[in-house]
Amino acid sequence: MSLSGMSEQSYIRPILVQDRWCVHSYYTLSPYAPDGSGRILLAGGDLDKGTGEVIIVSSEGTVLDRFGQSALHSGFFHTGLWQTWSPDAKYVYYQSGTLNRPLVVKRELDTGIESTLEGDMEGAPPQGEPIISGLMGMLYAAGYGYDKYQPELAPVPFHHRSEHGLFRFSFDPICISLALSTAEILDRHPHRDRLLQSDQEINQRLGSSEGLTLMSYCVRWNADGSRLLFYFGNHCVDKSRGEPKLAYVFTSDRELKELHLAVDLSYGRPGVHWSWHPDGEHLVGYGPDPEDENRLCLAQVHYNGSDYKKLSNHNSGGHPSISPTDYNLLLTDTGGIPGEVLFIDIQKDQVIRSVFLPRVFGETEEGGRHPLRVCHHPVFSGDGKKVLVNTLPGRHAVVCEIDVEEVLG
Repeated sequence: MSLSGMSEQSYIRPILVQDRWCVHSYYTLSPYAPDGSGRILLAGGDLDKGTGEVIIVSSEGTVLDRFGQSALHSGFFHTGLWQTWSPDAKYVYYQSGTLNRPLVVKRELDTGIESTLEGDMEGAPPQGEPIISGLMGMLYAAGYGYDKYQPELAPVPFHHRSEHGLFRFSFDPICISLALSTAEILDRHPHRDRLLQSDQEINQRLGSSEGLTLMSYCVRWNADGSRLLFYFGNHCVDKSRGEPKLAYVFTSDRELKELHLAVDLSYGRPGVHWSWHPDGEHLVGYGPDPEDENRLCLAQVHYNGSDYKKLSNHNSGGHPSISPTDYNLLLTDTGGIPGEVLFIDIQKDQVIRSVFLPRVFGETEEGGRHPLRVCHHPVFSGDGKKVLVNTLPGRHAVVCEIDVEEVLG
């Protein structure tokens, strides 16, 4: 579908930024300014120069500000610069640096003054600092984005598990600290013995300095910032290493003291893309169907791991979220050519609207993260009236806004 074809559908509004390949940061972070101004936060890549920047547009799509120029890498084509509003919308946080030497920048929008810390983030918390994050370079070094194992990209060697994990960063006061190491999580893991057995098997097969590429990543916050979830495992490691797929979704309080294993997606259990329900108490994602654990379904679980239940038979493995104003309305996407953005009535377990949108430039889709593909990553506005979605109708990716009331009729 072309850009003009999307524009002809009255409920879709493309947000065009001239000569820029644009995405919002992720489906778990609202790009809409929390002050109600209607401003939208994007990242834009200059494909000819190989640089990316943060872009703020008005509710009408006019470019209001642009800053944070940095070199493009694979991660940009998935999540931009992880650009995030501060709670008062007076600041923007974004990633800078490189995968193995990451930086976090905080910019005061009125003055343009920036502060920089050595560190990384996958979005800032909705209630402000401190930021808690793993090191994204670990994920890309393991194989994500490039589809190959590149340990030289890792900011910390994988086997130095006491030196990487979840870090705590803040600008006021300045703080950079390892808050919970991968080694500590492994030690507290309810399946520790089985993991250590697998670790030993990799060690014996690949060499004395080798083991499971365990890491801590994908930090996601609930709506009030009281709790977070994170992944522990290796589920994106290069398959050539022959490791068992490990993906454990843990939840915690802000202090990282109260850990709960909420979802186990390891050793053959299917599942992907878990995030918070807007009630702040439950998680939503794709996991094993309770009626057949080899089958995928949309599911929900309490943050402590109890009350796991199926929400829908839908099994695309896309990026699901619940409307903040209608808990019966679920939004997700698919990975086809073209892709779909789906609105699902949970009560009826029924797709009530499917919107086909382009997400691949060309006739076939290559693996990895690059400018020839996007994930739609649909995300609700805070009032549930709009949805932002990434599309790729040509050489440049275009973020589009969907009017929920109009698309649902």
